[in-house]
Amino acid sequence: MSAYPPVKIGILGLGTVGGGVTRVLARNAEEISRRAGREIAITHAAARNLDTTTANTAGIKLTEEGLEVVNDPDVSIVVELMGGCEPARTFVLRALANGKHVVTANKALIALHGNEIFAAARAAGVMVGFEAAVAGGIPIIKAIREGLAGNRLEWVAGIINGTANFILTQMRSKGRDFPEALAEAQKLGYAEANPSFDIEGMDAAHKLTILASITFGIPLQFDKVYIEGIGRVTHDDVAYATKLGYRIKHLGIARRDENGVQLRVHPTLIPQRQLLANVNGVMNAVLVKGDAVGQSLFYGAGAGAEPTASAVVADIIDVVRTLTADPENRVPHLAFQPDALSDLPVLPIDEVETACYLRLLAQDRPGVLADVTRILADCGISIEAFVQKEAPPTASEVPVVMLINPVKEKRMNQAIAAIEKLASIRAPVMRIRLEYLDSD
Repeated sequence: MSAYPPVKIGILGLGTVGGGVTRVLARNAEEISRRAGREIAITHAAARNLDTTTANTAGIKLTEEGLEVVNDPDVSIVVELMGGCEPARTFVLRALANGKHVVTANKALIALHGNEIFAAARAAGVMVGFEAAVAGGIPIIKAIREGLAGNRLEWVAGIINGTANFILTQMRSKGRDFPEALAEAQKLGYAEANPSFDIEGMDAAHKLTILASITFGIPLQFDKVYIEGIGRVTHDDVAYATKLGYRIKHLGIARRDENGVQLRVHPTLIPQRQLLANVNGVMNAVLVKGDAVGQSLFYGAGAGAEPTASAVVADIIDVVRTLTADPENRVPHLAFQPDALSDLPVLPIDEVETACYLRLLAQDRPGVLADVTRILADCGISIEAFVQKEAPPTASEVPVVMLINPVKEKRMNQAIAAIEKLASIRAPVMRIRLEYLDSD
């Protein structure tokens, strides 16, 4: 039995994840206390709709006012599960100022305000845990921050939004086009009534911001992420990619080279043999490349009440373990010591070099492809593969697909603009970037 009294937890938000946290802590109480070295008890909680919560609230002091939890002297750890930036940011900063540790699952809060929050935590000598902010139940923050600390990490690429992955999986496996696959995701509860946050890439960009920071030791810089959603991807693109030996996935990619750091979220062709290409449905996966370990794939549930609660509770246990430790010896929030963060530049998308897939709709007459290949050659761009689907007898236009060897983005943009000006090409040209991810 521990010589220390129970650690008292206050939760802000008793929705899906908050309810999961109450159930996991209650169900696994004995195991958790054995791991943490002392008992952990939720004693306070705040929620807007206390009448509708599914949380296990037995023995918990309930309120609708978050500040009551944040300011209560009995609470040692505040668990923020509200979502959004306000009032979450205000509550978190107040909790830190009050000397309380914080655990959060809020990716937007960390991506947009994490630099400020971590500075406040250091000033107060307390911790902020945010494992659940990226990839739900996959312990990717701890893996990169601690398990791979001996590596110089070269890149990280992840399927970090389950809704987008489900839609692209449906388009490939069921032959659906984007609107039909989105409707299915909404019917099953994987997509919101307004799904823009997921399908336009904002959710993935928040998570990529956090991953890049702990991977390369750079400040959080959400405003420098290039973001492109999946709304323009068609079933034809998915089918052509399959024919060429690729799958289309919506990836968050952070890569470091001699010029700086790339931060980008966009649909991506990846080789079918890559493990990441075979992550389907609503599952998440993050692939990390280190100089010593090589490639490591982390796979699991990226959302849901108890998978996310798993990560939240792990952070609570970490905080409890360090309550009696010297603050100077704790694992840094962003993996690197605060005074050792790098000022590596984040490259604008125009300076990034990738291979890519192009789909054109061209008039079915002689000389059209010669015009296209001349434009590509004039821009110093070479073609790796070429597919032209035979047009039906009555068709006047035919789709043409090309795989382009790696080229700097601004040159590819110039070539696409010139191709779209041809009278024989129906604009717009579809471009999807291609990543080999060091596949053999």
